[in-house]
Amino acid sequence: MVTLCWAAKGGSGTTVVATTLALESTRPALLVDLAGDIPAVLGMAEPDRPGIADWLDSDGAPTQLDDLLVDIDDLTVLLPYREQHHSAMSQPNVAAPARWSALGAWFDAWAQNVGGEVWIDAGTGPPPPGLAACVEHRWLITRPCYLSLRQAARDAVRPTGVVLVDEPGRALRARDVERATGAPIVTRLLIDPRVARSVDAGLLSSRPPFTIRRSLRRAAA
Repeated sequence: MVTLCWAAKGGSGTTVVATTLALESTRPALLVDLAGDIPAVLGMAEPDRPGIADWLDSDGAPTQLDDLLVDIDDLTVLLPYREQHHSAMSQPNVAAPARWSALGAWFDAWAQNVGGEVWIDAGTGPPPPGLAACVEHRWLITRPCYLSLRQAARDAVRPTGVVLVDEPGRALRARDVERATGAPIVTRLLIDPRVARSVDAGLLSSRPPFTIRRSLRRAAA
């Protein structure tokens, strides 16, 4: 299973959601960082090797991606973003369509070879259409925010599911979110300050709050 996660606006928690989904998997999990924030969230040092941005900017074979992986724990590996040589093409959204197709095929092969899952943190804004076309599940991470939903409705990439980060006092309800996005809500996450404290302390991998773990475990089941 390959799942792409993104948000229409910043502050929705895409990196936290994608990272926790990978960490909570009971099968081998590949966590893909297209936003560059996952090492900081996990309290890890920045990888000392090239990342997916470098690979997208090259003509290297997909098999080279195996050498870029970084172990997080016994079941989870990270494909980091890190770019060694900055260029306009090293921005993931402007990579050539053929590179996205090759990447999507490599994701499928990795998942099949190890019997695992792939979770992609695509950050904020519409994900690359070439990548979105290659993945099985496309999850929009959003709050019940009118402006976020307005932007999401305009994007060319359509979600197959929504992770709703619920906030007390909002006027919009779950059915409004589903109507605006055209996709079902796969799970709802209540705002929990313990999640922010865990991220700020770099402890998401070792002490993720139970509330988010329980909700996301149900979504991935």
